[in-house]
Amino acid sequence: MYEGKFPHKRYKLTHNFLEKHVSKSEDILDLGVVNPFTEVMMSSGFSVKNTTGEDLDVDTSAIEKSKADVVTAFEIFEHLLSPLSVLKSIKANKLVASIPMRLWFSSAYRSKTDKWDRHYHEFEDWQFDWLLEKAGWKIIDSKKWTNPAKKIGVRPLLRLFTPRYYIVYAEKIQ
Repeated sequence: MYEGKFPHKRYKLTHNFLEKHVSKSEDILDLGVVNPFTEVMMSSGFSVKNTTGEDLDVDTSAIEKSKADVVTAFEIFEHLLSPLSVLKSIKANKLVASIPMRLWFSSAYRSKTDKWDRHYHEFEDWQFDWLLEKAGWKIIDSKKWTNPAKKIGVRPLLRLFTPRYYIVYAEKIQ
């Protein structure tokens, strides 16, 4: 059914999770610049607007001014120094967010060529849950999945059964 439609396993699983919790009649603010998954959402009929690349640690005005019904944040909170302030600035009542989970057998990601492409936080599921709850969100649903690598070695073997991604659907506590 999905062959050729999704370039990555995580796109397929993220899309399925999004469709489970978000109506295509709801407007979405996706944190981060337009990316390949934005295209997947739009081609599936979702109404999506992205932030424009501003440093969300410093400038949350696009989030605060948004009239979107839902905010999505796919693998962005680990790049922020202060995800709590970003989460608290969201006006929408629904949030779908995913993170790459901290792996005990792999150090935190840091690009050697891009000063912005690094992880300041790599969460375990309970830490991300706690962050969301502290920011005023109630987790309604969540899911984890693995990200196997087609390589030989101990780490690729561990990736076969160690969850790498975590996604949640949360609603703002009134």
